[in-house]
Amino acid sequence: MIISPHQAIAAVLEIPAASAIGLSLLPGYVWPARINVLSCAATFLCATTLLFGGGHIEHYLFVDDLNVVFIVLSTFVGLTTSAYSASYLRHEIEEGKLKPAYVRFYHAMYQALMFAMNLALLSDNIGLMWVAIELATLTTVLMVGVYRTNAALEAAWKYFILGSVGIALALFGTILVYLSAQPVLGEGPNAMVWTILVQHAVQFSPGLLNVAFVFLILGYGTKVGLAPMHAWLPDAHAEGPTPISAVLSGLLLNVALYAVLRFKMLLAANAGAIRPGPLLATLGLVSLLFAGFMLYRRNDIKRLFAYSSIEHMGIVAFAFGMGGPLANFAGLLHMTMHSLTKSAIFFAVGHVAQARGTQKISEIRGLTASHPVLGWGLIAGVVAIAGLPPFGVFMSEFLIVSSTFAREPLLAIPLVVGLLVAFGALILRVSNLAFGEPVGPQRAVSASIAPLYAHLALVLVAGVYLPSQLVAWFRAVAEMLG
Repeated sequence: MIISPHQAIAAVLEIPAASAIGLSLLPGYVWPARINVLSCAATFLCATTLLFGGGHIEHYLFVDDLNVVFIVLSTFVGLTTSAYSASYLRHEIEEGKLKPAYVRFYHAMYQALMFAMNLALLSDNIGLMWVAIELATLTTVLMVGVYRTNAALEAAWKYFILGSVGIALALFGTILVYLSAQPVLGEGPNAMVWTILVQHAVQFSPGLLNVAFVFLILGYGTKVGLAPMHAWLPDAHAEGPTPISAVLSGLLLNVALYAVLRFKMLLAANAGAIRPGPLLATLGLVSLLFAGFMLYRRNDIKRLFAYSSIEHMGIVAFAFGMGGPLANFAGLLHMTMHSLTKSAIFFAVGHVAQARGTQKISEIRGLTASHPVLGWGLIAGVVAIAGLPPFGVFMSEFLIVSSTFAREPLLAIPLVVGLLVAFGALILRVSNLAFGEPVGPQRAVSASIAPLYAHLALVLVAGVYLPSQLVAWFRAVAEMLG
C-alpha cells in the first residue's frame, strides 16, 4: 500500500518517537537492538516515499527538493548505523565496558536523536527547527557520556557547554529574523514560517537580516564543526561510542548545515542584505586548512577522523559559499559522499579499536594481516575520503576545484593546498595502520561488515556512474540554493 505524503511525513516522526519511548521501557539487549534496527528500517522506507511527492502541514512541516535529500540520506545512514551498533555494543557488554541498563538508554536516545534530526529537517517553522536541533544536541550529549568514564563525561560536558553557546547564538539570530519579518507579516506564526518568509524576504530590513545571519552562522556553524567553533567535535568522537561518531559525522553535522543553507537562501532573496556566500566560503577554507594540518598531529584514530570531518565540512561549506549551479551541485554530492564514506570509516575504526584494545595509532600495525576484512575496508574508506578515483569523493572534489578555478582562480590555490595537505596526512596514517608486522593484542571481533561495505559500494558506484534521475534532482536543488 502506498502511503500519502502527509502520512509519510507523520510516520518519519512518529516511528522514532514511539520507538524511543518503547525502548526506554524494554529490558535486555537482544530485542531492543533488533527493534532499534526495525524502527530505523521502517523510518527509511517511509522517507523514500517522499521522493515521489512532497507534502505540507501548514505552519509546521513541509517537504521540498532540498530537505528530502537530507531526509533520505539521514534515515539511510541511521539504519545502517543501527545495524552496526548491534554487534559493536554486544562486544562492549561482553567486555564489561557498558552495563545493560546503559545500552537500553543508548537505544532509546538513538531513536530520540533520529526523531529530533528528522523534525529539524522537516520543520517549516524556524523556531521549531531550532528546538529540534537543540533536542538533537542534548540527546547526543547524553550518548557521548554513556560510558560514564571521567574522559567521556568531560567530553560530554564540553560538548554541552560549547553546543549551548552555539545554540544560544542561533536562537538570537532566529529572533532577529522574526523581528525583521514582523513589520511585513505581523505578529504570530507567519513571521516564523520559512515558506512564507522566503516569499516576502525582499521586503525585510536588510540590516536586521545581516546581523541575524552572523549569529546564525556562528551558532549553527558550531554544530557543523567549522573552525574555530569546532572544539567540541574531536573529544565527542574520541570518548563516545563509535556508532555515535558515525552519526555525528554522517548526519548531525549535515542537519546544522541544512539550517545554515535555509537562512542563506533567505538572505539571497533580499537584494539589500550582505552576500552570505563569502562568509561561508571563508569559514570553509579556514576549516579545510586548519584540519588538514591538524591531521598530522593526531595519535588517536577516532580523533584523526574527527578532524577529517572538520576538513570535509569545510569543503562543503566552501562549495555552498561559492554558490552557482555547479558549485552547489558539487556541494550536495560531496556532502552525500562524505556522509556515506565517513560513517563507513567509523564502522571499521570501531571494530579495529575493539580488536586491538586501543585507539592509539602508534599501537596499531598490520591490520591487513591480522584482520584483513576490517583492514582492507578501512583502506578503501581512507582512499575514498582522501579523494582518489574511482570513488565519489573524487568526483565531487574535482567539480568543486574546477568550478573554483573557472570563477575565482586565486581561491583555488588555498583550496588545492588544503586538499593536498589532508591527502598526505591520511595516506601517511593509513599506511602505518594497515601494513607491516602486527603488534599488540589481536582479539577476534564479531564485526558487522555489511554496513561498512554497503556504504563503500555506494560511494564506488557514485564515482563511476550517477543515475540521470539523481543528477536531475541535484541540479534542481542546486538551482534552489542560488
